[in-house]
Amino acid sequence: KGKCPEDGWDESTIELFLHELAIMDSNNFLGNCGVGEREGRVASGLVARRHYRLIHGIGRSGDISAVQPKAAGSSLLNKLTNSVVLDIIKLAGVRTVTNCFVVPMATGMSLTLCFLTLRHKRPKAKYIIWPRIDQKSCFKSMITAGFEPVVIENVLEGDELRTDVEAVEAKIKALGAENILCVHSTTSCFAPRVPDRLEELAVVCANYDIPHIVNNAYGVQSSKCMHLIQQGARVGRIDAFVQSLDKNFMVPVGGAVIAGFSESFIQEISKMYPGRASASPSLDVLITLLSLGASGYKQLLKERK
Repeated sequence: KGKCPEDGWDESTIELFLHELAIMDSNNFLGNCGVGEREGRVASGLVARRHYRLIHGIGRSGDISAVQPKAAGSSLLNKLTNSVVLDIIKLAGVRTVTNCFVVPMATGMSLTLCFLTLRHKRPKAKYIIWPRIDQKSCFKSMITAGFEPVVIENVLEGDELRTDVEAVEAKIKALGAENILCVHSTTSCFAPRVPDRLEELAVVCANYDIPHIVNNAYGVQSSKCMHLIQQGARVGRIDAFVQSLDKNFMVPVGGAVIAGFSESFIQEISKMYPGRASASPSLDVLITLLSLGASGYKQLLKERK
């Protein structure tokens, strides 16, 4: 069914499963000689074993989500990983999410990919409205995509820094909605700043027909952040939310999950990725979730809370 198993698997079962996937890739066929075949050739046995002989990566030259006929096993791995991660996002609190995919780039570059996808939908836009957070990569993600961040200062309420929704709305009116690519909000951050007012921002975005991208880097592990995203999508507009694999799934740095509520928009983002991609982050997160199981991940969420 493509869901995360309730109880985790032991290591030998996971390894057997990965070996079965690997022998479905053409470079691992018994009669394969690899002549003229530019992928799937590895000089070092150590490197081959490190990747469980899954050498092809994910996607095809034009689309990171496409199935590669030469690599049925790697393609299946990609589909399964996306499906299992989607199940975990629902379990963590965003029940109405419809689509997600693992991308082998960390959070900042994944946000850039979202902005570049929106560029085709809003060719006149050059600004991104961004409630301030003092962190470099989310700021650079907008500049790298070629847009001008419009920084909205937060307001002090008690001992917390909160989103100034009125200032966001005033800035939209001043710049003109058609000149704004999106609102780029953040759920997870360091004190004294608290998560953005996602529900109110989502309503503003819906009213002005402006896309809304959420930086949810640390958020899957926090029921509060996930609840904010779920509510924001219910009352207003959230186009995509991006979370880091290493922060939420305890795997090495280098992957992110881009998720959203419109299946077609998330597919558009995945089609924007040029070429094929490394399967390592997908493999790491699949192994981790199979070994934890849904019950193990729930237990970790409970302990964190």
